[in-house]
Amino acid sequence: MSLDVRVLGPVQLLVDGAPVPVGGPKPRALLAALTVNRRRAVSSQALADMVWNEQPPDSYQASLQVFVSNIRKALRNSGVDPTRVLRTESSGYRLEVADGDCDLGRFELARRAGAEAADSGNDETAARRFATALAEWSGKALDDLSGLSFADSFATAMDEERLLVASARIDAEISCGRASSVVGELVSMTNEHPLREPLWAQLITALYLSGRQADALDACRRVRTVLAEELGIDPGPALVELEQRVLRQEPLNTLGIQDAERMAKAMTETVTEAPRSARNGRLRLPDGRTVPIATSGLKVGRMTDNDLVLDDPKVSRYHAHIQPSRAGLLIKDLHSANGIYINERVIESGAMLSDGDVIRIGATVLVFQAESD
Repeated sequence: MSLDVRVLGPVQLLVDGAPVPVGGPKPRALLAALTVNRRRAVSSQALADMVWNEQPPDSYQASLQVFVSNIRKALRNSGVDPTRVLRTESSGYRLEVADGDCDLGRFELARRAGAEAADSGNDETAARRFATALAEWSGKALDDLSGLSFADSFATAMDEERLLVASARIDAEISCGRASSVVGELVSMTNEHPLREPLWAQLITALYLSGRQADALDACRRVRTVLAEELGIDPGPALVELEQRVLRQEPLNTLGIQDAERMAKAMTETVTEAPRSARNGRLRLPDGRTVPIATSGLKVGRMTDNDLVLDDPKVSRYHAHIQPSRAGLLIKDLHSANGIYINERVIESGAMLSDGDVIRIGATVLVFQAESD
């Protein structure tokens, strides 16, 4: 009997390729939480926080036992020994599945093999391994559990991993002399992620190596415009150097697009709504007190290990993070239950702060006060 657990898309449990029903959203959330932490014991309290979105009932222990019992029964009915797969630990449960029996594990194995091949200069193998890794995806990670904090956090992190692997595969394809085959994909990726300079560098390189110098220069102009309008900044040194090489019609070293700057930044995107935002400031609380935003940032939430603790039942344990970026101070929603409102408009995932912004977190209203550099 071959077992297959899938979380890179809707949560699925399969035996010999046939779906095994595990129940509704909560049992699927339990299976997902155990899969993400496979081969490690997860406490019942931690599982309850994930399954009930940080608000477990008093009877969560009994409910978890029912969910586990039902999953074990489904495995047994499919011919799999449940005691070998889903084990009870002293403080919780552990899912014992090999990497090859889980799409997440297979993705990681193929990604690692691709990286090793790329490091050794074997671009053909790297391209195949990265493509194999990407083939494990069937949609957004934990797609059917959207709205649960742990699922949304995992999906966000895995989306980044997926994009990095897609970019690495494109590097390998370009190095193999197949630049023209990835142009369309790169156009879509830069449209979806317009603030990620490394993707623009790949597009410009692919266009230039495909004999499309004019289109490559047009892409240079477009990325300059996007960065200026959205962030008020110029392209980084790697993009500037690439543009100069294209202008001079110099040959490109395809390995150059895999430079340290791209890898070091890991393609971190800056989410912005207001360019030229403040770089320093403080938050004014309803009682008049102010809290400075340190250079390391400011975490806001209900738990006592946050920098700003809000005793408010509508505030999540870890609700928001204000952090410095190249464009200014960025406030990010840490997948909270009730969101963040700036000037009474809910933000999607993050926004730049400007002087006088009114921030509502739960029932608490804060005012951002900018300070001069």
